[in-house]
Amino acid sequence: MEQKELQILCEKISIDLFGEVFRHEVRFNNKLRTTGGRYLLKTHDIEINPKYLKEQGVDAVIEIIKHELCHYHLHIKGRGYKHGDRDFKCLMKKVGAPRFCKPLTTVKRVKQSYKYIYQCSTCKQEYKRKKRMDISRYACGKCRGELILKQEIKGS
Repeated sequence: MEQKELQILCEKISIDLFGEVFRHEVRFNNKLRTTGGRYLLKTHDIEINPKYLKEQGVDAVIEIIKHELCHYHLHIKGRGYKHGDRDFKCLMKKVGAPRFCKPLTTVKRVKQSYKYIYQCSTCKQEYKRKKRMDISRYACGKCRGELILKQEIKGS
């Protein structure tokens, strides 16, 4: 799918589902990594992650466009366009837009690693940390008990 086809698709979805014209630009952005698309508040343009087209097909791109058009049309009208706003949630439900897109399988998710495990000497609550901390300056957030270094993981 080329840029021009993407623009035509977006304009068609806007008229069919929202009953309004999309007057701005939609384009692919190769720099998007963690999201399927985004609506740009200043320019009113929409950017789509091309990896979704390659991996999940046109249907995934249509779902992303529907979601971004919800942001677009509500923002243009001066109504609640953010994810938590009631207007946004109602419009998404009305047009069948997804809240999130399916994650890409080609993108590697980095597992959070930790080096230190601290434990409360009173309630046994565990705290996993990447960096070493001065336990004389901190207490347990649950019971205010004293923290001890339970384990230091080597080689992470």
